[in-house]
Amino acid sequence: MGKDMKEDRFCDPFPFDFGLYLPDTETRTESSEFEEENEEIGGGAEGGQGKRKRLFSKELRCMMYGFGDDQNPYTESVDILEDLVIEFITEMTHKAMSIGRQGRVQVEDIVFLIRKDPRKFARVKDLLTMNEELKRARKAFDEANYGS
Repeated sequence: MGKDMKEDRFCDPFPFDFGLYLPDTETRTESSEFEEENEEIGGGAEGGQGKRKRLFSKELRCMMYGFGDDQNPYTESVDILEDLVIEFITEMTHKAMSIGRQGRVQVEDIVFLIRKDPRKFARVKDLLTMNEELKRARKAFDEANYGS
C-alpha cells in the first residue's frame, strides 16, 4: 500500500467544513498561478513529480478513505484525483466569470451553472442553507455574549 503519507495520524473521512473552504496555509502556494507539469515520454511516476505544489492532497486522502479506499492511498491515485478536481474548479470558474459580471465570480453564477445537475444543485443548496444557519447562530451567540 502507499505508505508515503507525511503524517501518520487519524484521518477525518469528511474534512470539509460547511463554510467556504480554503486549504491549510502550509499547503498553499505563494503564487496564485499553477505551474504546469512537464511530463516526459517514459517518465513514469517520477517524471514531473515535485514541480507543482499539491493543494488538496491531505483532504483528498481523507475523503478517499471515507469513501472506502485504504487509509494511505497510492500517491499516484491522489495526484490524478487532484488534477481532476483542479481542472473542474478551473473550468467552472472560467464559465462563471463569462456568464456573470465580468471579472467576478458570484454564488449565483455557480448555482446557475449547476442548475441542471440535481445532485450538485441539491448539495450546493444544502451547503448554502447550512452556511446561513451558521451565520445566524454565530450572530446570536455574539449578541448573547457581548450584548448589543
